[in-house]
Amino acid sequence: MTLSLLVVAFQALPSLVHLVFNEKTTQRTTSNAAMKDYRVALIEAMDLSNTTNWSPVTGHFSNRVVSLTPASMNFFKSIGVAEHLVEDRIRPYDCMKVWDGVTDARIEFDTSILGPRAEGLPIAYMIENVHLQHSLLKRLNSCHGQGATVEILQNARVASIQSQKEEVNSEDLDLSEWPVVELENGRVLQTRLLVGADGINSPVRNFAQIESLGWDYNMHGVVATLKTGTTRPRDTAYQRFLPTGPIAMLPLGNGYASMVWSCPPELAQMLKKMPQKTFCTLVNSAFRLSVEDLSYLRTKIDPLTYEPLCDFDSEYAWRQGVIRHGLTEMETLERDLDYPPEVESVQDGSVASFPLRLRNSQQYFANRVVLVGDAAHTVHPLAGQGLNQGVLDVECLSNILQRGAADGQDIGNVHLLREYASVRYLRNLVMISACDKLHRLYTTDFGPITLIRSLGLSTINKLDFVKAEVMKYAMGIEQ
Repeated sequence: MTLSLLVVAFQALPSLVHLVFNEKTTQRTTSNAAMKDYRVALIEAMDLSNTTNWSPVTGHFSNRVVSLTPASMNFFKSIGVAEHLVEDRIRPYDCMKVWDGVTDARIEFDTSILGPRAEGLPIAYMIENVHLQHSLLKRLNSCHGQGATVEILQNARVASIQSQKEEVNSEDLDLSEWPVVELENGRVLQTRLLVGADGINSPVRNFAQIESLGWDYNMHGVVATLKTGTTRPRDTAYQRFLPTGPIAMLPLGNGYASMVWSCPPELAQMLKKMPQKTFCTLVNSAFRLSVEDLSYLRTKIDPLTYEPLCDFDSEYAWRQGVIRHGLTEMETLERDLDYPPEVESVQDGSVASFPLRLRNSQQYFANRVVLVGDAAHTVHPLAGQGLNQGVLDVECLSNILQRGAADGQDIGNVHLLREYASVRYLRNLVMISACDKLHRLYTTDFGPITLIRSLGLSTINKLDFVKAEVMKYAMGIEQ
């Protein structure tokens, strides 16, 4: 089978991004003569039936969530995906409180300082991965009714990728050097442009002989869905930088929140194995107690059984009492508002972990091959920018290909693909480097460094114009 565009996606997140790309392309085929005959296929190793049939369940949230910036949400609106989202399963937040776990130096980001241009925009929208994927599939199906020529090959695994060596004419096309993808079921696909959306271990990148540079952090991100108290506003995200790694709590609505805790592998294993009650107390402690108290509590967990060796609740309550001693009722209330609502329980089966890595491909394209998302770059999750970078990749690439096709260019030609790389490479590199430097800056309790970083954080917190520029860049609205 000969295609104009073939997207290879082995993992749910890259495949979601490329469904957007396919949809944007096909959405315009009805009005753009240059693209109307382009055939698109997406290879997905997973079974998409659960995603297709997903429906929200009250009181139950997936532990795989994303933080969509306004720029990403605007893109989804522009391609007709947002109208398929379930409104009460989207949780925007307008404020983010961040602080140093060692010195308690703080910074607060609030959209109220952005001015009229950003009026009504949140910092980000929290949404479950499966919810977003479901909406993308619904939009894609609606495009089929408009004549879109997109085929989704699910439960399909790639056996090999090769280049067509001999010059073959088919339908008046020169197929020499076109990538040839053979599936395990024996089907063979030839494509003008092969898009690698297949994750950090991308076979498409390997086929193109593009080197991926970076390192592993020897840390894991532990995620969980938490039930919290319901007496607090749900429009604020919280993040505390501990020497072992940052912990963040992000609102999901209806008294639920998503947690991401970056930590060493041994702590990640402990968090996954310990009793739920102990887990909740340790999470509350990670946001509220001193680093020394938190370290002490960790020593009171049996390294073999992961059972607590003391009454965790009593230890936590006593230390909270010491901190609050001498405070008036109003001072106690004001202090409590600086921290997230206390965790009451954790959703069954929601505690999981994934290794943290940094990667950036040496280049994002080769002849008739282009990379996006995790196949091109992987960033530390502390800023919640991984998916958003991938969405911006997709938006940029689809715009360039659309324009190239309208001008009669070959969409697989390196000269066209180079334009995509020139736009995205530097921006991705800036975000990757910034997140890496923040990680390194805060995973230490060395005195001089903690003093300097705390002074810097406190100073920036007083400069609204600086915070506004940081927020605009993170939100994707700086231009």
